[in-house]
Amino acid sequence: MVYPIIMYGDPILRQRAKDIEEGTDVTQLVQDMYETMHQAQGIGLAAPQIGKGLRLFVVDGTGLDKEDEEAEDGLQNFKKAFINPVMIEELGKPWEFEEGCLSIPNIREKVTRKDTVKIRYYDENWNLTEEEFDGMKARVIQHEYDHIEGKLFIDYLTPLKKRLLKAKLTDISKGEVKTDYRILAPVRR
Repeated sequence: MVYPIIMYGDPILRQRAKDIEEGTDVTQLVQDMYETMHQAQGIGLAAPQIGKGLRLFVVDGTGLDKEDEEAEDGLQNFKKAFINPVMIEELGKPWEFEEGCLSIPNIREKVTRKDTVKIRYYDENWNLTEEEFDGMKARVIQHEYDHIEGKLFIDYLTPLKKRLLKAKLTDISKGEVKTDYRILAPVRR
């Protein structure tokens, strides 16, 4: 099932998501999230972005073109579901990269993040795993993890940059934005 993507301005995007009870069957939800993400041509999607306040996100770079900068950094073979993740550590050298978000379409801005993360999470079969990721994998994980913490990539921007984007963000919150995927704006929800 393909869900509409929740747009900027919806309160669910600003709430800390709740843990999923261990052992809950999330197989269908994970598959629906992958399907929704692929339809929107994204490489990451968090449950709040489809209106579910759960600590779950998926990433999938397997469809990236070999020419993409992200593919060069190993995202092309990176597909995982992260259930009830806990960020243990963000470390390494900070680096800047232009990010975008399915919930904030047509806006891309440079965001500085650390280049390595250590994260503990359950996979879709409830296997507990602790792993370290770097480069683009770390960046995508940090971006999606922020979603389940109620944080958006625009929160890293300077006050001036946020003011310059205010009109565009207002339009997005009203659903006045062109996308190739279904959206659900706060005023329509």
